[in-house]
Amino acid sequence: MIAIAERRGYEPDVFAASLRTRRTHMLGVLVPRLTDGVLSTIYEGLDSAAEGLGYQTVVANTFDRGEEQRRRAEMLLARRVDGLILGDARTDDDYLDELASRRVPFVLVSRSHPPHDSVTCDDLAGGRLVGDHLADLGHRRIGIIAGEPHATTGRDRTQGCLEVLHRRGVDVRPTSVVHSAFDADGGYAATRRLMENSEPPTAIFAVNDMAAIGAIGALRDLGHRAGVDVAVVGFNDISIAAHLPVPLTSVRSPMTTIGAQAARLLVDRLGPTKPASQAREPVQLRLAPQLFVRQSSDPSVRAGGASTSAVRTRDRT
Repeated sequence: MIAIAERRGYEPDVFAASLRTRRTHMLGVLVPRLTDGVLSTIYEGLDSAAEGLGYQTVVANTFDRGEEQRRRAEMLLARRVDGLILGDARTDDDYLDELASRRVPFVLVSRSHPPHDSVTCDDLAGGRLVGDHLADLGHRRIGIIAGEPHATTGRDRTQGCLEVLHRRGVDVRPTSVVHSAFDADGGYAATRRLMENSEPPTAIFAVNDMAAIGAIGALRDLGHRAGVDVAVVGFNDISIAAHLPVPLTSVRSPMTTIGAQAARLLVDRLGPTKPASQAREPVQLRLAPQLFVRQSSDPSVRAGGASTSAVRTRDRT
């Protein structure tokens, strides 16, 4: 029978199979913007790992708006995806708790929201690397472009940096921490605000590389040289960071691995249901960052750039 089916070009009906197994082998993915280099790289790792596990992915943009996240997620669930991977978790919305109460399988990437499953960079550790780096260079006036207040990425990276600076005797004024969008325009506007302070910073930490690129542009327009007059450090180490006119010092986040690990974790969650007494605890997997020092913070560094590693941690709550 199999040979006859092959000769006649028979292909299995995946929709009929899904009705029988109650599985579509489709994963829904929500991201703020797929044009964001960080999220697109995470998605590449996620999609590749999912395919290797026998799953396909479908992705939707939410533009980092809570109401759009809910609408797009419900649309994907109505089309019977087996689970969700969310790159747009917000600390100011209870939708994730609602999904958990409905027993919808999901894993967060990039951002975290305990106690829900997540795979992220260890953002606290990455912020600490930046704090030590800037303190080692002797900076006392440091500005921070902290990203969106509802995103744990910006919150944790800022917190880690501030913790180290405080421990090392460097106090950062509240007016030197400015929130902005995670893009070049946001970094540009935030830098102009920081440079208007009565004592402008000699170093700026932007919690996202695109914001750091915007910061460099603002400094240029204000007549300052990045890396000479004002040090600039970014986060994620996107592909163009090392190839800018002034190579950008940045904390490298293992973006492809984050996506792959999230896909594996979700597929594991989709395995055979265990009795309640054997329910698995939530997992927050944090992957180690590395600091790559380049000319935007230290003009003495040339091609390649030095790197500093942080310890990898796996935390459960």
